[in-house]
Amino acid sequence: MPLGGGNKCGRCSKTVYFAEEVLCDGRSFHKSCFLCLVCAKNLDSTTVAVHMDEIYCRACYGKKYGPKGYGYGQGAGVLNMDKGEALGITHEEPGPHRPTTNANPSKLAQKFGGSDRCPRCGKAVYAAEKVIGAGSSWHKIGCFTCAKCGKSLESTTLADKDGEIYCKGCYGKNFGPKGFGFGAGAGALAHTQ
Repeated sequence: MPLGGGNKCGRCSKTVYFAEEVLCDGRSFHKSCFLCLVCAKNLDSTTVAVHMDEIYCRACYGKKYGPKGYGYGQGAGVLNMDKGEALGITHEEPGPHRPTTNANPSKLAQKFGGSDRCPRCGKAVYAAEKVIGAGSSWHKIGCFTCAKCGKSLESTTLADKDGEIYCKGCYGKNFGPKGFGFGAGAGALAHTQ
């Protein structure tokens, strides 16, 4: 804190005394200097927006730095072509679009037209019809069934082998252990005397 007074104002750089001080973003301002940089409206803690050490009202901040396009910044039903030039707001043109080159190398991410591909039918699987099983996306109706008996599956009641899905019963019969006492359940064991 400087000798003989308070902090320096973030707008006018003059000394700010306690009685007239407004704190914002770690800086002090005179109440009379705590104004939007663009439209000069008085600000308070609920209407201030800070960008690069400058203070704005929320409306001017939105026009200058917010998203661009229909429906942003003006409320529903209002289309305003005002870009704020009258207030001294300038816009930088965005750079050229560069699509990403990061192809997903995962074997499980079988992409087809921007959506996952069902391993059973090979068609696109969209979010509303998707269920995950065995590391792949399946159509919930018609495809998320046992490969042997056709029974509908749940993600908690399936078993998988080599990318195919089975109900627990069919999996046990076809891929489970073989021999006396396996596959028939504990009640099927017979004791001979």
